[in-house]
Order: sequence, then C-alpha cells, then structure tokens
Amino acid sequence: MQWQSMFTLVQARLLVFTILVLCMFGLSVTSFAAEGASKKPKGKFYGAMETEYPDWFKESFLDFNEDVAEAAAAGKRLMVVFHQNGCPYCNAFVERNLSQKDIEQSVRKNFDSIGLNMWGSREVASIAGKTYTEKTFAAALKVQFTPTVFFFNEQGKIVLRLNGYIPPRRFKLAIDYVSKKQEKNISYRDYVAKHLPKEPASSGKLHSQDFFAKKPYDLTRTKKNNKPLAVFFEQKDCPNCDTLHNQILIDKGVRKTIQDFDVVQLDMWSDTAVTTPTGKKMTAKSWAKSLDVKYAPTIVVFNEAGKEIIRSEAFFKVFHTNGILDYVSSGSYKKQPSFQRYLADVAHDIQLEGKDVDIWHLEGEAK
Repeated sequence: MQWQSMFTLVQARLLVFTILVLCMFGLSVTSFAAEGASKKPKGKFYGAMETEYPDWFKESFLDFNEDVAEAAAAGKRLMVVFHQNGCPYCNAFVERNLSQKDIEQSVRKNFDSIGLNMWGSREVASIAGKTYTEKTFAAALKVQFTPTVFFFNEQGKIVLRLNGYIPPRRFKLAIDYVSKKQEKNISYRDYVAKHLPKEPASSGKLHSQDFFAKKPYDLTRTKKNNKPLAVFFEQKDCPNCDTLHNQILIDKGVRKTIQDFDVVQLDMWSDTAVTTPTGKKMTAKSWAKSLDVKYAPTIVVFNEAGKEIIRSEAFFKVFHTNGILDYVSSGSYKKQPSFQRYLADVAHDIQLEGKDVDIWHLEGEAK
C-alpha cells in the first residue's frame, strides 16, 4: 500500500499548492470551488430606442468655421445636436419635436442642422480650428446628456445650449429665440418666462416632500453641515413639476438615494431668503437667475464643498434622475467625468445582478 500513501501525499501537496496560488491572486478557495457553478441570468435592458435622423440634416465635413459661414451665407444659423445610439430622449427629440410640422419648417428655414454622435470617431474641426473626434469634442464641451443642442451665431459663438430633452413647446421657444436673434435683447431665461404658452392644467401649487428642508435656508457647507446638496427650483402651475413629484420622486430607489442629501425646494420666482452654499445672502429669484436656471423644474446638485457638479434641467425619467443624484452622493464624479459612462456602468452592474434595467420608465406606468 506504499504507492497509495505516496499518491495521497502527492494529492495533499497539489492541494496546498493550489491554495497558495489562489491566495497569490487574491482568490478564495470558496470562489475557486464555485467556478463553473451556474451564474444568475443577466438582467434585461429596456427602454433603448434607435433613431433615424431626418434626411434634411446637413451632410457636413465637420469643419465648423465652414458650416457657420455656409449657414450665414444662406441667412441661417447653425444647430448642432449631440446624440448617442439607443437614446430614448434623442428618439423623443426627433419623433416628438422635429416631426411637428411647424417645428420642422422653422428649423429647416432658419438653421443648418448637424448631428454628432457623442461617442463617434469622425474628425471635427472646432471654431477655434482645433481638431477633435466627435467623442473628444463632446468631452471638451462637457456634454453630459443626450440630446444636447448647440446654437451658433454668425460669428461662431454659442448663443444657446440645451442640455437634454425638452418638450415641443419649450423647444419651439428655443428656436424662435435664436432664429429671431433675441439674445441681443433679452436673456433666454426671461424670454421663456415671458413667452411660454399657457401650460395644460396643473396642480397650481408647490408640492411638499418630507425630505425638503424647512426655513430658514442656510445652505452653507460646514463641517457639521457637510452633506451634498440638491436644490429643486420649481414654480406653481408647472405640469412637469407635477410629473416629477407624482411619478419620479415616489420611486423607492430615488427616495433612498435622496436621503444622502440636504434637499431644498425653492420657488424660482419668489423673494424667499436664501444663504447660498458660498455664503451669499440672496432671494431665491436672484439666486436662480445667477445660476441661469431657465425653467422649472431644475435640480441643481452640489457636492459637500458647495460646488455645483451636475444639474437636471430637462425631462428625465426615474433611471436618469436617480443616476444624477447617485453620481454625486457616491462620489463617482471624482473618478468618472462622463455621466453617460457612469450610467452605462451602473446599468451593466445591475444587469449582472440578474435585475432588469428600464431607462424609460415613470413610476405608475406599465413597463
């Protein structure tokens, strides 16, 4: 039986060697034993929508000095749309906004329109003459949402930027503002306030939430008051504010994430006294104006030091709203400057846990 003892000894030495190798690579014996075991099925991904952009978008060599000059020669201005594959907000921009006859006619009459993929590799020459790829150009312009729309004047200066999807009524105001060159006479914020058509019926009041801070609003960040800060700029008679409260802020995930913040709701047109994160004493109205808050609802998100990191000023559903908050509270913005890449990583991790991801969902809607 000597050969059996030798065989057992060899097996023991192999086992010890295997354990040592696992330890060297930071693996556990348990994880090694589990290798090959059945994994959770990957979660599904819902809400992505592919978009066919209008054939009247300009086929450009992407030299923006030339594009600006060609538009000006035709009595037009330049509109540049950053988009990405599968983006449901980009789909809404094309199929809900640009498909409306009056909007399409106005855009085609007053603008040369160019589409850029924020992850694309085509070469772009900026107004300053610097060469980029679409992807690096988007990064240089700090594009965080799609669609992001830039409007250029005849000198190649950006006169208006729209970060994210806005519904047709407000988009129509934007193209009217730029095409009529109103930036020479009035700020876009004041133009919207003056010309926004009467909205559909709304609640006519500011919504209350149990996580909103009470007066007085001293928002300075100190060692004792060192949470990140989310400021909800809203107004009365605001259907989009109703949607935010009734279909987004009721989501369990959003409510859990928002617990990491100090949260303040301000009427963007009120004289409510506020001490800003930098210690300035202002009214809510003057602070909103200094932050260039254009319309309600806008959520401005600050870090623990009182620096603005990101804002939501377009129409977003549950996944993106929660992502904007978590991007700051988790500190992910410190390592990942691209909000879109952060969202992609979050979606991937959720799916690996066997859970589904729906980027186009409002609480209460059928999936």
